[in-house]
Amino acid sequence: MPETPEAFWERVHTSLATPPLDEWDTWPFVGLPEPRELAPPDKADRPRHGEGGVGCHQCAHDIDDALWYDDRWVVKPLPRPSGLPCVVLLHTRQHLDFHELPEDLQAQLGPLLVRVQRAIFAIGDIGNVHVLRIGDGSEHCHIWFQARPARIHQLQSGFVQIWDDVLPPVPEDVWRANLEIVRRELNKQHTVTGAPAAP
Repeated sequence: MPETPEAFWERVHTSLATPPLDEWDTWPFVGLPEPRELAPPDKADRPRHGEGGVGCHQCAHDIDDALWYDDRWVVKPLPRPSGLPCVVLLHTRQHLDFHELPEDLQAQLGPLLVRVQRAIFAIGDIGNVHVLRIGDGSEHCHIWFQARPARIHQLQSGFVQIWDDVLPPVPEDVWRANLEIVRRELNKQHTVTGAPAAP
């Protein structure tokens, strides 16, 4: 029998641990945090932004500021620079949750993940491109791509998301130049494959 959220909370809420984060060179802070008390389950999940397509920011702005798009997908940057050299998101054009992707979009997704990664690597001096699907904030299907600078080993691991907020924003001109490289590479790749490219 699956464990209910109530049973899960009852089992864990008095036994929270602090891993030895101060021994990990990827931990962004000095010293150890104290785990926050884990609240019991709510009666229902909190609504996500744009549920059912109502008030969805992505639907309302579709291809605005797109680096690349076709009739099914769009790649967009964050609205302003953050700490990492490049952070972009791959969205479906249609309002779908991730688990609702039809088979044709499922088949396109794998090649697109690699295509966007390669475009970001073209910036140069990128050690890795983290690909994340979380989906707790917005229902509209979106996948994150976060570029980690090469040779800065403290930025390795899943803490790169926190580092993106800890680091000062990339200078505007560098950020825009990086995005132009990604735009060029995505459109070049799609020109080669014959798929439509963004203007």
